[in-house]
Amino acid sequence: MALPRTTLEQWVVLQTVTEQGSYAQAAVVLNRSQSSVSYALSGLQDRLGLRLLEINGRKATLTEQGRALLTQATPLISAFLQLEHRAAGLKDGVRTELSLVVDSVFPKNRLFRALKNFQTQFPDTRVHLTEILRGESVGQLRERSADLYITTLAPENAIHGRFLLDVDFVPIAKSDHPLLALPVPLTAQDLARFPLISVADRHLPDTGHRPAGTVANWTFTTVGAAMEAIAVGVGYGWLPQESVKDALENGALSLLALSARTVRQTALYMVMDDESERFDQTVSALSKSILAECGLLP
Repeated sequence: MALPRTTLEQWVVLQTVTEQGSYAQAAVVLNRSQSSVSYALSGLQDRLGLRLLEINGRKATLTEQGRALLTQATPLISAFLQLEHRAAGLKDGVRTELSLVVDSVFPKNRLFRALKNFQTQFPDTRVHLTEILRGESVGQLRERSADLYITTLAPENAIHGRFLLDVDFVPIAKSDHPLLALPVPLTAQDLARFPLISVADRHLPDTGHRPAGTVANWTFTTVGAAMEAIAVGVGYGWLPQESVKDALENGALSLLALSARTVRQTALYMVMDDESERFDQTVSALSKSILAECGLLP
């Protein structure tokens, strides 16, 4: 395979001269002498056998051929600079990829703001996100081999963990659901006449036993699926308050007035992988972004 006849440096010089409009200004930007800029461009044009620049007064402009070639070279220059930037990150210990396991009830708006903030700091690090059901055991979490977990697992059961927040669950139904036509407060007997829609929780397995007069409950693996089922009137359910906020405000869903407590809480924790070499600056930055979104960092 033949080696390239031109260098990336020559194309960068051409790009800079075009952007700055003169050899002199390009030399200032590149921190080089004007003669070295001129030499690089002469060599580029000689090796290609084409005239790429022309001087009009004191301004250097591309020829038609120069414009066509620089248009093709520009993404290659950007890709190469990004490659060097990534190499510098690897030298400094920046990870190219990390994995995050998140309980499905963790507020999505907080999660994606944290990921966006992390992305601005480490644009070359790819994040692999996996959503899980509530109540996975220590063993099940370890099988996933993630760098960071957001889970209902209390930190005393993990190697390294920290409380994040309590997720408030509120009872809701479609705004024209028959439950909303009953006298309030609603009793357990009132609720038992309709299916309970819930997000799967392995801490509360379904035993299959139901009191007489009750109907079968429905279980979903994601908050989104449970909310859609409630929104079409399949049943009522307890869902994260932040997740249903917009639907409550626009009237699609309504809160149920119960005789018992009307808010239930589920605590979420951030758990680190226990392999010390994994706890590097990349994982640390992601954890800090998540903590900040939970109001635990300034």
